[in-house]
Amino acid sequence: MELLKGKIKKEGIVLSENVLKVDSFINHQMDPILMKEIGKEFANRFRNENITKVLTIESSGIAPAIMTGLELEVPVIFARKRKSLTLTSDLYTSTVYSYTKKETNEITVSQKYILEGDNVLIIDDFLANGQAAIGLAEIVEKAKAKVSGIGILIEKSFQPGAEDIISKGYRLESLARIKSLHNEDVQFVD
Repeated sequence: MELLKGKIKKEGIVLSENVLKVDSFINHQMDPILMKEIGKEFANRFRNENITKVLTIESSGIAPAIMTGLELEVPVIFARKRKSLTLTSDLYTSTVYSYTKKETNEITVSQKYILEGDNVLIIDDFLANGQAAIGLAEIVEKAKAKVSGIGILIEKSFQPGAEDIISKGYRLESLARIKSLHNEDVQFVD
């Protein structure tokens, strides 16, 4: 997706050979025009999958997931990383490790929101090692629903996440695939 690649080139900040900071348009401050176009793009890529729910993880995946749900006209669910006083029972859970934050989180979704037979599209902002996407897929499978696809805004193709997801049989669609962050320069996969 050229619009996203342009924003990454213009506003993304390479912090190391493994870390790209995109907080000016994706995960601290959000560009609503970009998010709208991302939603349209994911909807177009997955329109024939009969999606019934969009699932993401808090918090950076929420904006693109909402825009995708809006385009597909389906509900959007987000997995919580933190305990909630009102969400205490009948939960699907999975454990995910964040390499960026160096922490493990138990993510949860209420069992009443993902139902057996749902066709679920998973949306997330980054794909590096694949832990978040795989954790979300585990939740979908615990509900006896189908993972109809995984949509990623930015894939770090030099890390193993994409290979792991594809090897598990999931359809993966990434809008921007990064080949390298070497020498503070973002290089995309052709």
